[in-house]
Amino acid sequence: MTTITKMPLGKNGPLVSKLGLGCMRMSSVWGSPANDESESIATIQMALDNGINFLNTGDFYGSGHNELLVGKAIKGRRDDAFISVKFGAIFYGNQWLGLDLRPIAIKNFINYSLVRLGIDTIDLYQPCRLDNSVPIEDVIGTVADLIKEGKVRYLGVSEITAEQLRKAHSVHPVTALEIGYSLADRQIESDLLPAAKELGIGVVAFANTAEGLLTGEMKAPLAANDYHNHFSRFQGDNLIKNLEKVEVLRKMAQEKGYTPTQLAIAWVNAQGDDIMPLVSMSRRSRLPENIQAMGIVFTPEETNILNTHFSSGAIVGSTYLQR
Repeated sequence: MTTITKMPLGKNGPLVSKLGLGCMRMSSVWGSPANDESESIATIQMALDNGINFLNTGDFYGSGHNELLVGKAIKGRRDDAFISVKFGAIFYGNQWLGLDLRPIAIKNFINYSLVRLGIDTIDLYQPCRLDNSVPIEDVIGTVADLIKEGKVRYLGVSEITAEQLRKAHSVHPVTALEIGYSLADRQIESDLLPAAKELGIGVVAFANTAEGLLTGEMKAPLAANDYHNHFSRFQGDNLIKNLEKVEVLRKMAQEKGYTPTQLAIAWVNAQGDDIMPLVSMSRRSRLPENIQAMGIVFTPEETNILNTHFSSGAIVGSTYLQR
C-alpha cells in the first residue's frame, strides 16, 4: 500500500497527513445517525493505522452525532489524530436556518464540541463560512481568544473569498483554508488559491470528485429522487455535456489501470505540497484505493490533457459550492 506522507499545514503549521479523512458521510448529513456506526469507527481507526491523522468533522454533522463518533474512534489514541472542526451552521432537522457566528455562540459551540469529542483541545477550529451578519474581526478574534485559552491550537477558515481570507489573516494567522477544489471546480485558481499561497496558508481541498461527477459512474438522466437534480450542472443538457467531458478522465483512468475517482484525487494531490485532498469515506473498503491514489503520477502529456480538457469553466452549470 502507498505510504501516506506528511505535509506542513501552512507555512508555520503542524505536520499532518497529505491525505485527509472527511467524516461527514459517517453521519447522515444533518439528521439521524448512519446505519453502521461500528464500520465508521473501524474506518477512522484503520485510517489512523495507515498514517492518515487529519480527521475533519463539524459540530452540525448529524446534529452532533459525527463528533460523538469521532470521539469514540480516537479514544485512547488522541495523539494519533489531528481534529478539524467546523462551526457556525444552524439546522433544524435537515432544514438550513443560516449561520450563527456571534462570539457568544462560538464560545457555546466549542464547549459542546469538546465534550462530544472527549478532548481538551481542538487542533483546527474554523467557521464553516463567513457572512456579513458578524464582523470578521469578531469571529476570528473569538477563535484567537480560544487559542489563548488553550481550547484551540490553530485557526482555520472555510468557503470564503480571497478578500475575506486576507482580512481574517490580518486579525490572527490562518493556518488552513478548507475549500472545494477539483478538475471540475477550478474557480479558486484565479484569486483565492494565490492568496493562500502568498500568505503561507495550507489548503484542505474537499469535493475532489465534484459531488460524484468525476467518478465515471454517473449516467444521464438521473433518477427523479436524486439530490443532484437540485444543481444545474446535473440537469438536462448540462449533465450530458459534462459527462462527455468526464469520458476523457474515464479513458485515461482505464489506460493507467486506475479508477476515475483515483485520478481525480491524484490530480488534486499533484497541485502542490501545500494542498491536501480531503476525501469522505465511511467504509474500510474505500481506504486502500484512496490511499493508492496518492501514489499516482501523471506524465507531462497527461497533465496537459487534463488541464486543457478541464480548464476553468469547462464544466457547465453550478453546484452547492456557489450557494
